[in-house]
Amino acid sequence: MSLDLARYIDHTLLAPDATASEIDQICEEAVAYGFASVCINPTWVRRVAQQLRGTAVLTCSVVGFPFGATLPQIKAMEARRVIRDGAREVDMVINVGALKAGDVELVGEDIQKVVHIAHGGGAICKVIIETAMLSDEEKVLASALTREARADFVKTSTGFGGGGATIFDVALLKETVGPKLGVKASGGVRTAADARAMLAAGATRIGTSAGVEIVTGDE
Repeated sequence: MSLDLARYIDHTLLAPDATASEIDQICEEAVAYGFASVCINPTWVRRVAQQLRGTAVLTCSVVGFPFGATLPQIKAMEARRVIRDGAREVDMVINVGALKAGDVELVGEDIQKVVHIAHGGGAICKVIIETAMLSDEEKVLASALTREARADFVKTSTGFGGGGATIFDVALLKETVGPKLGVKASGGVRTAADARAMLAAGATRIGTSAGVEIVTGDE
């Protein structure tokens, strides 16, 4: 058993075909094991917030997910709505194409708008940079923009972008953002050993759909 890992885990179900009964199940699991949050698509936020009311488990939702290619204003509106519905954590996806094209101003605006809405609504903001699509230099730039926007976390991956978290990337992101920001390792973290390796590299949160397996399985 690895129950000490539970407090680092965002118990995640972002599949497009997730059903209400599956959402209810992950809420029950999150409360039973003491996970940090339940992370779900915006359509489920109100249901999850009601399920988790009175517990220590937070409601987390995603913005601009999974591609990040919507306009900054739309992401801000989406963030405002999920917070109004009960989200206390918001995981947004940056505009990856704009970053790769060198449009730093757009990417910075994109992040800043969501951070502003999140903090104004009493929520924290995690910024997903989709590391599998970036060069090391682009990972550093995206992390620096995240820090400059005063976000709370930089996050590796959506899990839908063809790659997940690596120890190297987690360490690189942590080195870039420094001690004041968290690093969320997401994508491909399936075992307790995986989770511990990410934490050792500098992660302070783990995003995974395998939370129960991680905390109940062998090391």
